[in-house]
Amino acid sequence: MSITTPRILSVIPPMTQLNTPYPSTAYLTGFLRSRGVDAVQEDIALGLVLELFSPSGMAAIREHVRAIPARKRSPIVAYFDEQFDRYSATITPAVAFLQGRDPSIGHRICGRNFLPEGPRFASLDNYIDDDGGDPLAWAFGSLGVQDRARHLATLYLDDVADVLREAVDPRFEFVRYAESLARSQPTFEPLARALATPPTLVDQTLEKLTLAAVDRSKPTMVLLSVPFPGSVYAAFRMAQAIKAQHPEIVTVLGGGWVNTELRELKEARVFDHIDYITLDDGERPLLALLEHLAGQRPRLNLVRTYARVDGKVRYFNNSEPDVPFAEVGTPTWDGLPLTRYLSLLDMLNPMHRLWSDGRWNKLTVAHGCYWKKCSFCDVSLDYIGRYDGAPAALLVDRIEEIITETGQTGFHFVDEAAPPKALKSLADELQKRNRAISWWGNIRFEKSFTPELCNQLADSGCIAVSGGLEVASDRLLQLMKKGVSVDQVARVTRAFSESGILVHAYLMYGFPTQTVQDTVDALEYVRQLFMEGCIQSGFFHRFACTVHSPVGLNPAEYGIKLKALPPITFATNDVEFIDPTGVDHNALGKALNKALYNYMHGIGLDEDVRAWFSGNTPKTRVPRHFVSRALSAQR
Repeated sequence: MSITTPRILSVIPPMTQLNTPYPSTAYLTGFLRSRGVDAVQEDIALGLVLELFSPSGMAAIREHVRAIPARKRSPIVAYFDEQFDRYSATITPAVAFLQGRDPSIGHRICGRNFLPEGPRFASLDNYIDDDGGDPLAWAFGSLGVQDRARHLATLYLDDVADVLREAVDPRFEFVRYAESLARSQPTFEPLARALATPPTLVDQTLEKLTLAAVDRSKPTMVLLSVPFPGSVYAAFRMAQAIKAQHPEIVTVLGGGWVNTELRELKEARVFDHIDYITLDDGERPLLALLEHLAGQRPRLNLVRTYARVDGKVRYFNNSEPDVPFAEVGTPTWDGLPLTRYLSLLDMLNPMHRLWSDGRWNKLTVAHGCYWKKCSFCDVSLDYIGRYDGAPAALLVDRIEEIITETGQTGFHFVDEAAPPKALKSLADELQKRNRAISWWGNIRFEKSFTPELCNQLADSGCIAVSGGLEVASDRLLQLMKKGVSVDQVARVTRAFSESGILVHAYLMYGFPTQTVQDTVDALEYVRQLFMEGCIQSGFFHRFACTVHSPVGLNPAEYGIKLKALPPITFATNDVEFIDPTGVDHNALGKALNKALYNYMHGIGLDEDVRAWFSGNTPKTRVPRHFVSRALSAQR
């Protein structure tokens, strides 16, 4: 296999997100072009949704629905069939509205007689006011026609997605597709079986879009970036289609999921569809691979690259320095259909909506994490452990290039945790150039974020920040090596909020040695943070022990024992463990998420936190005014 004049197509496989392009292909395409390589990109994930959620897609879905006996149809499937003419007539305007191309239709959507309303609309009952009036008036008021219509149109698409999942392909979801086939799968067998089955309507559509993209670009190499387990199956389906029609095209797999889960790969069948797999940052491995395919570098000198040689998996890693962050170039969105992304509004909370609503230019302030001590995090891996920054002037140069290309001034900084010093320098440079943008990103709630700095960040365009409070317990935060305390988080988050910056807290439950008492106390801290206006949004996720984290590498330090892993030939990441506390964290998690959902809507903040839990629950040990006193002590 030889390539002397490469043309590279980078693709985003389904599913990632629908409101904005996942940035990996933009980074790679920008870098490759900066090195003189002919590179293009396409978002197949968006293309798949737009193809399925169209009049022709509705008709194809209905054919599958009609094949299901009436007595076996779920309520949404039966409703879809009954209301098919309305679905067929409204799908195009609903999608156009969510793309921002037809805002006037929002008035009809708000009338509640235009879109068919299936079971997903039952959630609106949660918002009915005491007088039985407009269920969305409290959230949007009399002027929020566009937001109100966006929420209703999102529920409408969710209904159709439910039909698609129940009648066509049970693996389909908007932000993940066939996720269970790839998440910490020790063997390739489940994925291999799925790839060998006849394609579903979703698969057929995906293959058609993939081959059309190849026909347009005529690449010599296709890069498939898989950030999440929910995009792995589609990436392999795409590679399978490419190899069947164009065996001469080199296929390369990389991305966040590969970097975490394929570090012990031994399964040769993976390479029936993929020629090469690269680990960690892709820039240096791709340059080495291009040199190899051009006959300028022996295979032995590839960098962090898997290949199949004589029927066996080989890993090649010639030790070479990575491309410095300052030299990776500016991401480019050229080739991505920026006007066709869908701004969804699935949750009414103003902070939570940022992840799905609006198109953001995604950019990184610095590579890796400057803290890299958290015991639950994969700090042993390159994408976190290797910290590398860039001058603020260069970052603002990149920002200005992106604005010129996209015409849009909203930025989401996707760092593990953007450093306070780097953000201050960035704010200084933006203010120096009088450059107006809006931006948000992930940080650590550390004391360097003073009220003065928060005000400056707000003046520079910061609209929101997210950060890890994790288990809101000083004992567990210390065990996590988080480097923050609850009262410090209260002061920092209040500083952001008083500057007009929205705050989202990442929260965790089920950490080693966490007791029921710890969980109740953590929820009380969270309640008080909401009550005092320190945070506006949050999300509880269940702790997962990973093989690359300090907990997974040194479990005895955290009071747990790891369960033995099965023989690994394919993917590995999560590892189960035995916690001597014996707490049923699944039951607690339901209560935590129910409480948090209500807190984000301003409901239940005056209630005793024990009301959210079932059974006998201990009284919180947290003083009722702990957060307010911590804030008063700051003044």
